[in-house]
Amino acid sequence: MRSTDIPDINQAVTPGLPRRLAAMLYDGLLIFGLLLLASMMVTLPVGILLGEAAANALPGNPWFRLWLALVPPLFFVLFWLKGGQTLGMRSWRLRVIRDDGQPLAWRDALKRLVGALLSWLPLGLGYLWILVDRDRLAWHDRLSGTRLVLLKKRK
Repeated sequence: MRSTDIPDINQAVTPGLPRRLAAMLYDGLLIFGLLLLASMMVTLPVGILLGEAAANALPGNPWFRLWLALVPPLFFVLFWLKGGQTLGMRSWRLRVIRDDGQPLAWRDALKRLVGALLSWLPLGLGYLWILVDRDRLAWHDRLSGTRLVLLKKRK
């Protein structure tokens, strides 16, 4: 992200819940595809080299589960660090920044990720909080010192 791409935090518009949910749906579909790809990267070679029985045993393998469990967090953290936008966020003109307007660092991204999980745990209450928060921030925005901003339409 170039320094000219950093929005002015004082004039930034915070997106509402529908736009955030639309970006999450888009990203969810992308993550589903990435999980299929990550699964195939292991099951196809194992099936070819060790046989169908070995490939069928993979879902119970803790290393295979860990491999798949790493896909979603890596997706979000890497995209947030590389430009502040996942593909879903880019489609809906959203960018995540720190409260001071700067791009996220590793620590910020990891805090946001853990906070987002906490926001989902109580039936998504941390996300619904946007509807009553004076600044339209979710729990994980507040916990991590980050926020989503709505980018202007490009001409």
